[in-house]
Amino acid sequence: MQNKNRFFEQLVSAYANDLYRYAYWLCKQPTLAEDLVQETFSRAWKSIESLKDEKAAKAWLITILRRENARLYEKYQPQLLEIEESLVADDFHNEPSIKLEKAQLHQLILKLPDEYKEPLILQVMWGFSGDEVAKELDLKLATVNTRLFRARQQLKQIMNNESSKFNLTTEQEGAKK
Repeated sequence: MQNKNRFFEQLVSAYANDLYRYAYWLCKQPTLAEDLVQETFSRAWKSIESLKDEKAAKAWLITILRRENARLYEKYQPQLLEIEESLVADDFHNEPSIKLEKAQLHQLILKLPDEYKEPLILQVMWGFSGDEVAKELDLKLATVNTRLFRARQQLKQIMNNESSKFNLTTEQEGAKK
């Protein structure tokens, strides 16, 4: 029993912040994300004996969280909120320009359709391989690869559009002076 408690505490300390970020990416509501994480750990505690391989803990917790999120959407469609940067900021890097770039990329990824956004988040944020993303989303690897390719293409297009808007605004300001 002591080992079970210790192992569970290690899971919580190792993955709570990452699970919260992922839950927030899914639902875009801080309190709902907290509830999802809490319910994920509650379900994990109840079935911790079913986890045979400790190396699979991350994927196992993600699966529980995704199912919890799906259960919510079976019942109702929550109101979407704009993401607050400070709630998902990664303090690993203290360099302001890196934080700004990450924030900008984060905002651009949120503009993608869900079918492209979710595989990209799993790959970029969690470091899942294509096979792991396919297993997690219950899709074929070819479908995942296609969605990742299209997500990157759309992301490039969004970035080019944003860059064009910025350049036009800068040129217009220069012409006024």
